[in-house]
Amino acid sequence: QVQLVESGGGTVQPGGSLRLSCVASGNTLSINIMGWYRQAPGDQRDLVATITTLAGTSFIGTNYADAVKGRFTISRDYAKDTTYLQMNNLLPEDTAVYYCKARTRTGVDYWGQGTQVTVSS
Repeated sequence: QVQLVESGGGTVQPGGSLRLSCVASGNTLSINIMGWYRQAPGDQRDLVATITTLAGTSFIGTNYADAVKGRFTISRDYAKDTTYLQMNNLLPEDTAVYYCKARTRTGVDYWGQGTQVTVSS
């Protein structure tokens, strides 16, 4: 079992920045992919970014949605079991609930409760 808790959401003006955090607990060494997803009202939940590791702590690579490339950065602090999403140059269309997801080596997915990000002037 893995538990995830997100934080760091809020309201920011266009062009601003936010950093989201996702703290994992439980069987964290079983996680090989951490991801951030987002869902705007009336829309489906979409991938934002993922970070892949091997054997729990060996970094493999990252992947980003085209809409956020060059603006968002995903990173993972293995000592703190925390995954971050640094979001720069935020746009109104980035407004959504952001969810953290962990996928284990056996293919089981765990989700956090979500954190609201609002970009508005």
